[in-house]
Amino acid sequence: MTATTGRAEYGTWASPIDAATAAAHDGSPEYVGVVGDEVWWTAPRPAEAGRRALIRRRADGTEECPLPAPWNVRSRVIEYGGTPWAGALLDGSPLIVFVHYPDQRLYAFRPDDPAAEPRPLTPVSAVGGGLRWADLTIHPARGQVWGVLEEFTGQGPSDVRRVPAAVPLDGSAADDRGAVRELADATHRFVTGPRLSPDGRRAAWLAWDHPLMPWDGTELRLAEVDPDSGLFGAARTVIGGPGESVAQVDWAVDGTLLAATDRTGWWNPHRVDPATGEAVNLCPREEEFAGALWKLGHRWFAPLDDGRIAVLHGVGAARLGLLDPATGQLADASGPWTEWNPALAVTGSRVIGIAASARTSYEIVELDAATGRTRVLGSAHHDTVDPAYLPEAVARTFTGPGGREVHAHLYPPRNPEAGADGPAPYVVWVHGGPTGRAAMVLDLEIAYFTSRGIGVAEVNYGGSSGYGRSYRDRLREQWGVVDVEDCAAVAEGLVAEGAADPARLAVRGGSAGGWTSAAALTSTGTYACGTVIYPILDLIGWSRKGGETHDFESQYLESLVGPLDKVPERYRDRSPVNHGDRIAVPFLLLQGLDDVICPPAQCERFLAAVAGRGIPHAYLTFAGESHGFRRLDTMVTCLESELALYGRVFGFTPTGVPELELTT
Repeated sequence: MTATTGRAEYGTWASPIDAATAAAHDGSPEYVGVVGDEVWWTAPRPAEAGRRALIRRRADGTEECPLPAPWNVRSRVIEYGGTPWAGALLDGSPLIVFVHYPDQRLYAFRPDDPAAEPRPLTPVSAVGGGLRWADLTIHPARGQVWGVLEEFTGQGPSDVRRVPAAVPLDGSAADDRGAVRELADATHRFVTGPRLSPDGRRAAWLAWDHPLMPWDGTELRLAEVDPDSGLFGAARTVIGGPGESVAQVDWAVDGTLLAATDRTGWWNPHRVDPATGEAVNLCPREEEFAGALWKLGHRWFAPLDDGRIAVLHGVGAARLGLLDPATGQLADASGPWTEWNPALAVTGSRVIGIAASARTSYEIVELDAATGRTRVLGSAHHDTVDPAYLPEAVARTFTGPGGREVHAHLYPPRNPEAGADGPAPYVVWVHGGPTGRAAMVLDLEIAYFTSRGIGVAEVNYGGSSGYGRSYRDRLREQWGVVDVEDCAAVAEGLVAEGAADPARLAVRGGSAGGWTSAAALTSTGTYACGTVIYPILDLIGWSRKGGETHDFESQYLESLVGPLDKVPERYRDRSPVNHGDRIAVPFLLLQGLDDVICPPAQCERFLAAVAGRGIPHAYLTFAGESHGFRRLDTMVTCLESELALYGRVFGFTPTGVPELELTT
């Protein structure tokens, strides 16, 4: 492609990236692991009702999906899930244990036995959300798979307990809850899967309790393992506590205990003395070597056989490096990838991960630690779009209220066949969490808009992870204030630079990002419209007292807003549901009807507050969708409806998109 060949109105540029293409490439590989010489991972299948498929890459490089639809390898532990499969060689061939999403049972299967169907290992419980499993590890010599058991004890979302547990591989627990062995006492509300020391004598895991979230404070727990029964002895806390977040624990091959902790204000890798709790920082840097533990089993570091440690590190990014713990020397892996998911796996000198960049989508990448060479092994996506239609991403830092720094990624409009004069329309994208981070990677949903002449600004507002603990703590008791202000600062900064049209600004986000978007629409005049996706709109309803969300986040608001019994006015004053009279611009509301994290009831109350005020809006709901849309048809509808909204408000007519019916 050459330079621009024609002028056209922003929003109307002809683009090869239609909604179906963007939706088909939504999501990324997850949970990569090694079984013998093979690499396995899960991958999204939007066209197959949004299931997660298990992919096998054989040693000869061929790929296959050994579990056909409707098998769905995905866990619901803490609703966000965790590592849903584990594998090991047994008698020379793979044994795979996985969680099937619809019933949350563990199943075992032998992929090299074509006559063998997956067989259940765990029973079904009719109590509440039943029995759920995550963060799995197979121990062939013990004849067990270890992991986190989440067991509901009643019908309420917080009638639940979690404990490290072992399940026999012989299937004896398939119909017998009593055959499941709880390895430790359920003394903490939340736990990760136990990691067994190389000599088999000790186990380590993480634990924490309400009202803390794992990025606030966790404990590294350690216990002796009885050589006869296999049960854990009395557990003790080695490091961690309310003011220290230990994000990951593991063992080096020589028996050294390793942990990523933020005791310095940054998640750095430490060597921990199991006896004294003395922790030595192996690479003291003002960089993050870990992140927010939203899914059990996240792995930001992985020890190699030669003593080095594969690590992810960076500020506002996650690069792969090899750390020598003896010298503290850190050498980055070569290659174009600037973002790696917390899913490292190692075998021998091989490090396997999931990586992307601003120009490439997530793919399976291998680093040979012996030679330093990297190569792509497999990918859930294939480049189907001419790169000339992809945005040129730029990392920026803006100035927010009081001179504070606000980090963002800009994706200006880009199309080789079109252009327009003057400042462009821009949509501010607000990530979820809110303790999360938007990564600067190729996203065809962003390209869907930028290739049509609509810019996107992703904001890592105060409270985001990736920039140290003090940046995360900016949002403490300030949710609905700092996030809203920081997003507005980026939008207004783009206007001041002449890049964005002040009359054509929108805000868009899902989950916690939906909260910020709705809060912005009801408290600022910055935006001409907004897209609000499976949001939180009523803080009291979403609190422990309101009971409208799941257990994991049921006390999150204690730190984000403050204790309800002490600051009830904050809950009322900041909730968009109480300010329907303040919204003055059109909006699109998108909601999954099966969402137990941000339930439809919140949207319904918000719509009731807006009703009769003459504000144009649309409310689209989707049966079978929960928190995070996964089905192809749902995502196509959402993208096209969002573009149609911007066309109505910004004054252009998008081509090939159904008109969005707005009600008042």
